[in-house]
Amino acid sequence: MKKDPTLKVKPINAIPLKTAQKWAKRWSKREGNYNRHHHVNAFLIPKVDLLEVLAEGVDAVRAYIGVDDKGIEKLMIVGTKLNPETGIYVDMIGVSATDATNGADDIYDFSQPCPSTCDPNSPMFQ
Repeated sequence: MKKDPTLKVKPINAIPLKTAQKWAKRWSKREGNYNRHHHVNAFLIPKVDLLEVLAEGVDAVRAYIGVDDKGIEKLMIVGTKLNPETGIYVDMIGVSATDATNGADDIYDFSQPCPSTCDPNSPMFQ
């Protein structure tokens, strides 16, 4: 599904679709079970990243989990639009080669896992 062309935000933390697919596949294939993977309690999501995805005119966002080339867990956020006919939220990812080369993927790499970005004083820190 295409982004709203009237929005003129240039994302700073977007990653290419091929990278996101590779990371997601690595998460599923390498471990296939969250509890077997490295101990990640949460992800810190910088405000700028949230503002960028919201500026796409989304109805909601979807989070995918992946593992990068260094073995670090990644939370990747994709804007979605509600398809009123089906009631399904559709990922706003460009699927054509032109979209991909023009940066239309806009998959955001929220790459600050906890630990190491944990708040040890939080009541949620276990």
